[in-house]
Amino acid sequence: MAPSATSATTSTSTPQPIRSKAEDKDVLPVTKREKTPLQAISQGVCLPGIPTFPSFAAHRAHILAHMAGAFRVFARKGYTEGMSGHISVRDPENPHTFWTNPLARHFALLKPGDMILVDYDGKAIGGNMSLPVNGAGFLIHSALHKTRPDVNAACHTHSPAGKAWSAFARPLEMLNQDVCYFYGD
Repeated sequence: MAPSATSATTSTSTPQPIRSKAEDKDVLPVTKREKTPLQAISQGVCLPGIPTFPSFAAHRAHILAHMAGAFRVFARKGYTEGMSGHISVRDPENPHTFWTNPLARHFALLKPGDMILVDYDGKAIGGNMSLPVNGAGFLIHSALHKTRPDVNAACHTHSPAGKAWSAFARPLEMLNQDVCYFYGD
């Protein structure tokens, strides 16, 4: 089974008793549990960790729900231009396939059940096959997923700021640390 389909334990060590100050035999020892690294850096309520799933179907449902949510965020931000743009997510059970959005469905309307499962050859093999796969999106994302097995998701959008900047055909200036991603090592 894949690591994502197994359960995780919160601590690998056994609880250690804490000695009470009183040496009375009637006082029961209190057990202390070691914290996970995430709990150790959290103040107050601990942030949730990376989710684990009892099955590939549960993992897939989680992925598709979040993928549909990402499309709705893109729509709210104005990252929609006609039929351009796509998000792909590698399938947790069959890593040689990936989920993507159908052609001609607006980002704001996408639901988990609208996504299409495709293989590296561009053949729709699962999900909602009532609409075709975006051919341009498939070419971009299949090449990425083939050459980078460590990449689980990718998105391509036509944002207003990205289009405006690319129209000037100027390189990005080294003004902050985020630009460093585009400059060698």
